[in-house]
Amino acid sequence: MQYKSQAVAKPYFIAAIGLFVGQILFGLIMGLQYVVGDFLFPAVPFNIARMVHTNLLIVWLLFGFMGSAYYLIPEETETELYSPKLALALFWIFLVAGALTIVGYLALPYATLAKMTGNDLLETMGREFLEQPLLTKIGIVIVALGFLFNITMTLLKGRKTSISLVLLVGLWGLAIFFLFSFYNPHNLVKDKFYWWWVVHLWVEGVWELILGALLAYVLIKVTGVDREVIEKWLYVIITLALVTGIIGTGHHYYWIGTPQYWQWWGSIFSALEPLPFFAMTVFAFNMVNRRRREHPNKAAVLWALGTGVMAFLGAGVWGFLHTLAPVNYYTHGSQITAAHGHMAFYGAYVMVVLTVISYAMPILRGRAANPERAQVLEMWSFWLMTIAMVFIVLFLTAAGILQVWLQRVSDTPLSFMATQDQVSLFYWMREWAGVVFLIGLLVYLVSFFVKGDSKKTAGA
Repeated sequence: MQYKSQAVAKPYFIAAIGLFVGQILFGLIMGLQYVVGDFLFPAVPFNIARMVHTNLLIVWLLFGFMGSAYYLIPEETETELYSPKLALALFWIFLVAGALTIVGYLALPYATLAKMTGNDLLETMGREFLEQPLLTKIGIVIVALGFLFNITMTLLKGRKTSISLVLLVGLWGLAIFFLFSFYNPHNLVKDKFYWWWVVHLWVEGVWELILGALLAYVLIKVTGVDREVIEKWLYVIITLALVTGIIGTGHHYYWIGTPQYWQWWGSIFSALEPLPFFAMTVFAFNMVNRRRREHPNKAAVLWALGTGVMAFLGAGVWGFLHTLAPVNYYTHGSQITAAHGHMAFYGAYVMVVLTVISYAMPILRGRAANPERAQVLEMWSFWLMTIAMVFIVLFLTAAGILQVWLQRVSDTPLSFMATQDQVSLFYWMREWAGVVFLIGLLVYLVSFFVKGDSKKTAGA
């Protein structure tokens, strides 16, 4: 059954994809600046392009999570959303605030932006991924609280399921840990210690609950497998994710001035972090193999399977490659870190949002699935983006290994800039792989506009 209030998810999904395109464009600008140092300088310096690239990633994923929750919760609770009007109002507030922040990054010197937005009242700016002005951070908190109020009230008046409860815990955790972005101690060790409480405990903690819940929801819909079976898998996955992810925060504490025991705790528990992602891969393939029906939306099934595999490779395998303290001693802050970050974010969070959009958008447009021609295009986009990301990561990994050898291990180590010259070939190859990724994303967009015969439906 489809609920009328699920329609509020549509603008969130559209905004998410639009911002995703912007993120990739700025990624390509940065990639070119690695090898053509004065490209777009001084209009868009590298530090600004990087800030826009990473901030757009965070914002569009948040739009994706919120849209997914607004779509999923009415079906899971079997009741209409508490306040569709509040959901739409918060959408516009978040979109305008996000757009103004990006314009501020591009149009003003960062120090001027800080002064104009009250950073002298409460110093929160200037830290990686948390560069948002104070006003934007406050806006994010207001939007998050309004969103959580809406979702929680809907849940309280309707049916309670494991999927909706896990999703809600993940979303509340996202909001709570973001509050540490307001804490900016002068002691650099304490600053980095608590900074990871936002960055790590988001992506390797509460976001994994959101990922698990969204994937479980789509798999129930496209496979017809009993809810009880999928929910048991979900509990196993989130337990593994929380135990390994929370204590695994220690792999960021190796070299920042914290006690030495973190090298043991961080190494042991972060070495176990691939387990929940491996379980997620087995879970996805197992459910699809046990499906009771062939769902017409084959593209959504492909995205769901791809999420498991790529999350395991990016967050699991590439994370493990450099997570042990004796290895990380040489590799931290190198291009190996960038390789892990790119594949982990794409595999775990980008792909699960695209999975939900792929499943939900046709239904929001009154059909069970997109026309076959559109699905073929969408599956092409899946392979173009995924294979391009694999090559981006392989080229960054090769650059990272060479960087570590030339700059940190060699008997005659080179300077940072001399090393960058030696690995520039890999940066060029990474850039061309990025162009292919952008083409794949544009194909994904085009697939939603392809017309053809498709089965009309009131729900799915």
